[in-house]
Amino acid sequence: MLSLLRREKNLILQGPPGTGKTFIARRLAYALMEAKDESRVASVQFHQSYSYEDFVGGLRPDVNEDDQLVFKATDGAFLRLCEQARQDDSGRRYVMLIDEINRGNLSRVFGELMMLIEPDKRKEQHAVELQHRVQMPDAASTFFVPPNVYIIGTMNLADRSLALVDLAFRRRFAFEELEPVFGPVWRKWVSEHCGVDAAFLADVEQRIDRLNEQIAADRSLGRQFKIGHSFVTPPDGSSITDPLAWFRRVVEKEIGPLLDEYWFDSPDQARDAKEKLLHGLESPDSPNPSDGRQ
Repeated sequence: MLSLLRREKNLILQGPPGTGKTFIARRLAYALMEAKDESRVASVQFHQSYSYEDFVGGLRPDVNEDDQLVFKATDGAFLRLCEQARQDDSGRRYVMLIDEINRGNLSRVFGELMMLIEPDKRKEQHAVELQHRVQMPDAASTFFVPPNVYIIGTMNLADRSLALVDLAFRRRFAFEELEPVFGPVWRKWVSEHCGVDAAFLADVEQRIDRLNEQIAADRSLGRQFKIGHSFVTPPDGSSITDPLAWFRRVVEKEIGPLLDEYWFDSPDQARDAKEKLLHGLESPDSPNPSDGRQ
């Protein structure tokens, strides 16, 4: 992913819910910059009301010295980051993080940037005039995206309320798909950091894997609707004294409602899937573990 980002400059992490897209995006930014420097990272979240004025710039309401309402040109989040990167003579890298990038009206939000973010257009010769721009004392009248600015977006493919990203936008980004990742590394981390028995976690893993196989095989869903490992990865330092109660709570309050949404037209299927996650599951402290775990 890091090599891809260095080459393409624009990367989108996509995948099922709970696969750590936002977590990985920020760590990827740190790796790219070779430093955990928050001053060189700007973060926004797109939504239906997020606009060109928010991201690029435009006329925004303000109050002048006479307490009168006025409108003035204001740079958006991306232009502010670009100006910061342009003034950095050392050429250090800067990163724009866009969470839920496909929730915005991308053509409207990006505007002229649809051309300017292309890797081979990051030059002064491709600069264009923007609709509104705050002119810094040493700023040019036209704008181009500096070559030391990178964009990382995240996209949740399981959200059926969103339209697919159009081809014009896709051509300007590289895409990396994330999958649920369990296995020994996950079990070791949760066991060591949260105190959950490794054998119990192996049982949980098998149950989630079987559920994900069912989801992937469902023609109305598919692999992009799988359950990610984040659902069953407690925060670092959490002390899980009752693993069975913890997993039951995760199923009933987090995974269960998601399955109800997935199979909203087949509630029996959702209920059966939730029951299979919990049926026969025993606490690691139980003196008589079930021989017939499902």
